[in-house]
Amino acid sequence: MDYDLAIENAPATIPGGTGVLLIHPSTGETDRIDTDFLKTDTDRILVISTRTTAREVQQKLEYYDVDETKADILDTLSVERGYSRRSSEHVSYVSSPDDLAGITETTRRFLEDNDGKRRISLDSVTELAYYADDERAIETVEELLALLEEYDAVGLFHLSEEVHDEADVEAFKSLFDGIVYLDADGSVESDF
Repeated sequence: MDYDLAIENAPATIPGGTGVLLIHPSTGETDRIDTDFLKTDTDRILVISTRTTAREVQQKLEYYDVDETKADILDTLSVERGYSRRSSEHVSYVSSPDDLAGITETTRRFLEDNDGKRRISLDSVTELAYYADDERAIETVEELLALLEEYDAVGLFHLSEEVHDEADVEAFKSLFDGIVYLDADGSVESDF
């Protein structure tokens, strides 16, 4: 199954099972690319947030006109930071961003429980590596990419390039079928 890819200077479609790595500066405005990816040609979306709370994700989706009725959110921050949590059918929590088994299992359940075209956004791999470490983050990304392939879904994974050393960036890049580069000036290039 093919998915439309609404990212400038990238292929018009990508096959199910494809993971896309979004490499951006730490100050880069990724919301537009992320939400265009999520709201195009899809039945269900899962936003895995290691950078912001579920409430902030909901605000972002609403601001960019993403159909929230299609969205599930995995909040990895609120429990650890002691924020109030509003459990709902479409918002789930793990204890912290380094609960990598919990993140993988929640993703597996989402893919098993939903049919049709499914998209996942992991914002961000950089935060995952910060809380866990690069090696464990790479292993988790590999597991998530295997799930995308198994369930014919697609995913967008955020990576802030300057935070990681060059060898780790190359290790992450080697895992992906497609890479999108967002420059500080907002220009976009891709390599598929």
